[in-house]
Amino acid sequence: MYRYIGNKTKLLPVLLDVFSEEAPRNATVVDLMAGTGSVSVALRKQGYRVIASDMMTYSKHHLVTQLLLDAPPSFQKIKNHLNIVNNQLSGYEATLEYLNSLTEKESYFFNEFSPDGTPSNGSPSRKYFTSQNAKKIDAIREQINAWIENDLITSEEESVLKHTLIMAVNDVANISGTYGYFLSKFNAKSLEAIVLKPIQFISEGTIENTVIQDFAENIAATITADVCYIDPPYTKRQYAANYHILETIARGDFPKTIGKSGLRDWWDQHSKFCTKTKIRESFSKVITEMDCDKFIISYSEDGLLSLDELINLFSSFGDVTYRTIEYSRFRSNNSSLSKKLNEYIIILTKIKSVG
Repeated sequence: MYRYIGNKTKLLPVLLDVFSEEAPRNATVVDLMAGTGSVSVALRKQGYRVIASDMMTYSKHHLVTQLLLDAPPSFQKIKNHLNIVNNQLSGYEATLEYLNSLTEKESYFFNEFSPDGTPSNGSPSRKYFTSQNAKKIDAIREQINAWIENDLITSEEESVLKHTLIMAVNDVANISGTYGYFLSKFNAKSLEAIVLKPIQFISEGTIENTVIQDFAENIAATITADVCYIDPPYTKRQYAANYHILETIARGDFPKTIGKSGLRDWWDQHSKFCTKTKIRESFSKVITEMDCDKFIISYSEDGLLSLDELINLFSSFGDVTYRTIEYSRFRSNNSSLSKKLNEYIIILTKIKSVG
């Protein structure tokens, strides 16, 4: 996948060891704030049935593609609509070939996110993408919109196309790590032409998984599971702001842009876990309301709450143990912070009488 704040790929061996100790391989596990899906995918491959959720729309498309499918959808309506008769290509590959061949279009991404565009809010032009790549993104995403409006692709096919487009966009984005701002000069990767490439579908594990888009606090009471994994935001950095362009691609909309960076209005997706005054309440609501006796929580020494504060909070619900792991810090720029920090894996066994 792409660089993502708090991504747990490097911690997966340790996390999977913890899961193997706490739940049998055929257990139902929740990845409550799944992000790009690295933990969910690893759990699927290990034989777990996964319930994955996140508030972000781009996350939903990643999760649908990686958890609910083991092969590309047929894209049969598109093949019929485009009169595709080349049997050497799958419907998915033929659809990508068609999208890659589209004529560029000067539309929303060109105007808002390229150097030759004219942002609607009067800001100077932005350099998230070259003008050519921005026009290609416009053509592709508006074609996908048209197919959705004309009922030519299923919801799973939509997710696969948007997942594929987001992966291609990340290959050519002129950013240092997140989409909070763009680089002043185009780097070598961003000068390459955007190309949609077929993804590799996951064959291991079951596709009898569940994907939910909502806040963790809203869905906790609807979930029954053997183990719940919680990887919340650690700091005040909101994912909705830092990945606003990916959210716009995922939604297929044309939001008003804000400020020099061109953010969308993201307040409807802001996380209370990024707020020191709300984080305890959010944790408590999830733990109390979910029908689950075991919780595995990832957290960082950089987080809003200290390890002592976390243990004090979780101990009110049951027995708490933890592990400390030295980990590489996420740095999207020339930060003066040290490269290493401590990550905590906290295990809460809930006392059944609580709640």
